Amino acid sequence: MGSPVVVDKLTVTAGGATIVDALSFTIQPGEVLALIGESGSGKTTTALALMGYARRGCLISGGSVRIGDVDVLSLDARQLRGLRGHTVTYIAQSAAASFDPSRTILDQVVEPACLHGTLRRAEAELRAIALFRELALPEPETIGQRYPHQVSGGQLQRLMAAMALITDPEVVILDEPTTALDVTTQVEVLRAFRRVVRERRVTAVYVSHDLAVVAQMADHILVLRDGCMREVGATERLLVAPQNEYTKSLLAAARPAPRMGAAEAADADVLLRLQGLCVGYGRGAQAVKILEDIDLELRRGQAIGVIGESGSGKTTLARAVAGLLPPSAGTMAFDGRALTPALAQRTKDELRRIQIVFQSADTALNPSHTIERILARPLQFYKGLKGPALQRRIDELLDLVKLPRALADRLPSGLSGGQKQRVNLARALAAEPDLILCDEVTSALDTVVGAAVLDLIAELRRELGVSYLFISHDLHTVRSVCDEIVVMQHGRKLTQVARADYGRGPHHPYYEQLARAVPELRRGWLDELDRQRPALVA
Repeated sequence: MGSPVVVDKLTVTAGGATIVDALSFTIQPGEVLALIGESGSGKTTTALALMGYARRGCLISGGSVRIGDVDVLSLDARQLRGLRGHTVTYIAQSAAASFDPSRTILDQVVEPACLHGTLRRAEAELRAIALFRELALPEPETIGQRYPHQVSGGQLQRLMAAMALITDPEVVILDEPTTALDVTTQVEVLRAFRRVVRERRVTAVYVSHDLAVVAQMADHILVLRDGCMREVGATERLLVAPQNEYTKSLLAAARPAPRMGAAEAADADVLLRLQGLCVGYGRGAQAVKILEDIDLELRRGQAIGVIGESGSGKTTLARAVAGLLPPSAGTMAFDGRALTPALAQRTKDELRRIQIVFQSADTALNPSHTIERILARPLQFYKGLKGPALQRRIDELLDLVKLPRALADRLPSGLSGGQKQRVNLARALAAEPDLILCDEVTSALDTVVGAAVLDLIAELRRELGVSYLFISHDLHTVRSVCDEIVVMQHGRKLTQVARADYGRGPHHPYYEQLARAVPELRRGWLDELDRQRPALVA
């Protein structure tokens, strides 16, 4: 059984800025409280403060946090080490970044129990195997002998949950634990998390920007913006009858509306044609195909979405078109001419006309270059601009993606996630391309910022006539911006669905499975899904 959590006037500062401002709330034993809000609202900072922890440069400068009878903020360093990983545990957003790749999974899962002395090693291993079974992991007796890279993302996220639960904590913090997962994997992970939280009656804090996910997990929701509480209430009430305008805007952003792009492109010329495209690695009997016999036509001004689970070949398709992964068979034609397969052999004009926007702007943007320098590079390379003309075009690009010109002198680290993704898009637009390959461009963004980026993409399509190949695992997002949807599984194209047919059936069974797996913004959706069909396999 979990312990009550009482937070009173919690304040966290960084220099002269207040990140969390006199925040107060209570969580009853065994309840789940969701902290929601856009990036920078103070969600994770608040959750970490429950462990008496503040990130580098931050300071818990006021207020109190009580877990049961323990005054967390009065504990010394040794007492905090005893609290963390035992009384309060933490499940991070990226399990892949949290596990040590050089050690087996079991060795890492049992470590908290051994360090805190709650179990002997042999007992901890038996407890871990029981947790693997409880979390619906495959081969629970042997999966712990694997290394982190040998399991899927959804499995690794559940293994991290096992690590958090092995000490029988009183409070568990779940920090965006399903954000990076595809929809079918997300459903299975949500099922597992919800089951163990309910059965163990543990008190939990669920940090998320996804209201549809929160609706399945939380008893109460606390809405944060700029470190201040905007609204708090029971989940069902808040979803149906929000009181605060900001909460209403979050709910509106969570229900993507169709975004019309350019005029009907059905009669436009074919811009990109793929025929029998295959991509793989290895040779002879050892050859492994990632994409197999892909046929696709994309017309000028058209947006086609590509959806599927992780490992379906979506990103590989985009990388093949970009020239980053030369195909092993098949043909690619661009604007009526054969497209050179390998990036190194493409002409400067071919490079300019096809641009890619990567999923993670954090890794796509050089952290040591200013935004001005990042945008200047393609303008110098493709257009030969310099001096005042170069500066004018940089200003125009920032205007185009709705960023203040004052950001030009900043490094990427000085921008929010949404701002960095807009710079990523502006860099692609600098080349004045005909086709932009968007690879999961909103998956790491919060709901409000993601909606703004989708609005921008649709607006640029209308104004510039750019074509898009839009890679995503979020069916709602793809439906809102694309004219057609290509469905992929195991490297094969299963079907293609036009916008007019999105709501009509019947469709391919896998398309229907993906559609059913997208969480709906209402209580009870996951319970209904469980009753309707067997569990999805992550």
